Amino acid sequence: MSVIPVAVEPRPIERSTRVRRQALLGPGWPLTVIFLGFPLWWVLGLSVFIFPVMAVPMLWHLVHRPTVHVPKGFGLWLLFLVWMFASSLVLQADAPGAIPGGSLSRYATFAYRAMWYLTVTIALLYVGNLSERELPRRRVARLLAFMFLVTLVGGMLGVLLPHVEFKSLLEIALPGSIAHNPYVNSLIHPSFAQIQQVLGYESPRPSAPFTYTNTWGANLIYYLPFFLLAWGGREAGWRRPLAPVVLAIALIPVVVSLNRGLWIGLGVAVIYGTIRLAMVGRTAAVGLLVGGIVAAVVLILVSPLGEIISLRLQHPNSNQGRENLSGLTVSSAYQGSPIVGFGSTRNVQGNFNSIAGGTGTGCNNCSPPAMGTQGDLWRLTFSYGFIGAGLYLLFFFRQLFRYLPSRSPYVSAGCCTFLTSFVIMFVYDNLGPQLFTIMLALALMWREDLEGPEPSPLLAPRLEEGALA
Repeated sequence: MSVIPVAVEPRPIERSTRVRRQALLGPGWPLTVIFLGFPLWWVLGLSVFIFPVMAVPMLWHLVHRPTVHVPKGFGLWLLFLVWMFASSLVLQADAPGAIPGGSLSRYATFAYRAMWYLTVTIALLYVGNLSERELPRRRVARLLAFMFLVTLVGGMLGVLLPHVEFKSLLEIALPGSIAHNPYVNSLIHPSFAQIQQVLGYESPRPSAPFTYTNTWGANLIYYLPFFLLAWGGREAGWRRPLAPVVLAIALIPVVVSLNRGLWIGLGVAVIYGTIRLAMVGRTAAVGLLVGGIVAAVVLILVSPLGEIISLRLQHPNSNQGRENLSGLTVSSAYQGSPIVGFGSTRNVQGNFNSIAGGTGTGCNNCSPPAMGTQGDLWRLTFSYGFIGAGLYLLFFFRQLFRYLPSRSPYVSAGCCTFLTSFVIMFVYDNLGPQLFTIMLALALMWREDLEGPEPSPLLAPRLEEGALA
């Protein structure tokens, strides 16, 4: 007796299980490990190191591909990397106005930052070379939206439990001489908030699950466009009605953080989003956006959040210090090494009033922050010279203006991330998880060329991709 095989459609639960298994074990799994496991990595003290660790399997995947495509203008980024490594040749040089010596720490700092630049480069090529079938752009957007929620939860914990901190597993395992190093400890010691005297008295500023409050703010704003894309789009399902509630809750840590750079960045993002929606004729969406802004303003005015904002604007105590530091940074780079910079940051000799001033047992904050900090633009200029900073900026500006005419939602989210990064790079450092997100945004924009819809006459023409065989 013969048996005729019959194709049986898998049950929904089986298909769902298969999809989850593919998301975990299929192409793109390093991103899943990084982002879905990020709260765990933070508790373990590994949140900074999980990115370069997962870059290893990404690189392995690229090496075994028959062809590796690169985005247009990638040569500028390669030149920047070459310039960055060339700056290591002057790490032993002392910068004008900086404390001399300390070569060993300079090499360690340079290696750490070089690791990050290589990591984000690998991530860009990895995500950009995966097809829509292998790694849907929607999945990447949802992973970044999940990170927005993680950052929001961390911010709320910083507001509600600001004094909570604990030793991570890595901190316990490392030798005390390493774990107690101030810089290393800041990377591996989890805490919910930074306690700082911004308003004239000690106040908590949320930072979890990142090291610093400014890093928290930068990451929140870079994840925001992808949260809106994943939770506010037509395919968001049950997430869509909850999105306004989540955004309303986010106002609390955003205001309490006292991050004026974050506030300015959010303003730029809102303006950009309004213009983009108006350009594509989404008048109803523009109305909802404007209504949401009005509601947010009213909520702030009738709540204690308004008083916090008023107090912060009345205490611009960091303005003069930032101006002095950025001026000293640019002047030192111009006088000492304008071409390749100094390879890493340098501690300021004395303070802005006296060369004899500085940190002491009775005043830990008498010495200003290191030259090349307090803003990504200043770090690029001081560490890699004016040419290195120019190559970096030219690469990202080229990508922005290339994709800006597109109406794709993924391109819109990426352009929003780029614009806000340009605005806040004067006050925030983007190297770290921030630059990782920026590169993922670029990868999604670039994939629009390879797999996106045919551009309309209003969009930029399709460009051919370069390739590395």
